[in-house]
Parts: sequence; C-alpha cells; structure tokens
Amino acid sequence: MGRLAVILGSNALGAGGGEIAAAAAEHGAAIVQRHGGPGAPYVLPHEIDHEANLQPLAEQGCDRVLAIGSVGSLHRELPVGSLICPDDFIALDAGPSIYDDARAHAAPGFDRRWRGEVLAAWGAGGESPRDGGVYWQARGPRFETPAEIRLIAAHADVVGMTIASECVVARELGLEYAALCVVDNLANGIGEGTLDVAGLEDDRIANAARLRDGLAAVLPQLGAVGR
Repeated sequence: MGRLAVILGSNALGAGGGEIAAAAAEHGAAIVQRHGGPGAPYVLPHEIDHEANLQPLAEQGCDRVLAIGSVGSLHRELPVGSLICPDDFIALDAGPSIYDDARAHAAPGFDRRWRGEVLAAWGAGGESPRDGGVYWQARGPRFETPAEIRLIAAHADVVGMTIASECVVARELGLEYAALCVVDNLANGIGEGTLDVAGLEDDRIANAARLRDGLAAVLPQLGAVGR
C-alpha cells in the first residue's frame, strides 16, 4: 500500500493556501503545488510541467493522487461554492503523451475505484460532492468568451485549465487519479454581467477554508500513508 499525494491548485494559493497544504501534510500526504510552491514564481496553466510534478511522486512510493482544482461552472444550477468530482473530461488540446513508443496508446480517465473512495470519505465528513460530471479543459491562460462558453456548456459541466492533462500523465505513470473541483466562479456569460476576476479571487479565498476543513476530515479515512 502506497502513499497518497494531494495536488493543490490555484485555489490553494494566497490567503488560506498555506493552511490547506498544512492540513494535507499533517496527515502524511505528499504535497504538490501545481502552480509553484511558496516563494516560487507562479506557473501559468499552459506552462505547467505535469511530468516533472508527478514523476517524483511515483518515485517516492505514492500510488494515488487526489487533485484539487478550481473550476468555472457552465450551468447556473451548479453555483459558486459547489464541489464536484468529475467522472470524465474533454481535453482536445491536452499535451502529448510522456512516451514516444507504443505505450502512448493508452485510454485516459479518472480511476473509478479511487473516485468512489474519495466520494465516500468526503460524504462521511458531512459535505457530499456532486458525483460525476464532465470537466472541459481549456488551454488558457485567458478566460473563455461567452460564445465559447455556450459551445462548451453543451458538452460539459465545468471548465478549467489543468486537471485533464494532469490526469493523463498520472495514469501513464501508474498513479490512480481522482479530482475534486471547487466552483470558484460562474463561467463568462453564465452569470449576470462580465466575469469579475476580483470577485473570483474573493470566492477562492472563501472556498479555501472549506477545502482546508474538508481535507482535514477526509484524509484520515483515505489513509494518507497506506491503506
């Protein structure tokens, strides 16, 4: 039985981010800051080297990953503050395989059994994420136009810039991968008016406390250092 890794996204940066990382590390989980650690330059979504982030986890004995992601909701019935554990993704512009041989022909996706464990643990902690949904990965770093969101919303539930590519690499490295996504904003054109980036940051700060408390509750059940 291997170790659990927790990968933190942009919703763990800034105010409250250190507390989220501390809550995960306290229970023995390996921690990765997807966009760069404390004191390091911020790495834009399309410039993240997922293999460099994930390869050390495999070498350190990790066998599963809980990825935390910040997303925009594509539907008003999935409001800011919602938690969703997607079961599929669309990533037409995702990066290539880490392999240059026949191993590149692999079927990507979230790990079904590990997703079930994450959902059960989080639900037992008092707040059940939405079970299932489609994550659409946009290239970024800009946000999408309202017209682009209308197209995307016909096929997906949330939009982000990192989770799908990260999942592909994790699976190629033999790591079970599940994602818990936090709705930090309504996608451009879904809410009233233009997407307010300042408001997005305010919502991320508010959601950070929920992430911290949620991780503290579920990590003992997930067996961060073995199961």
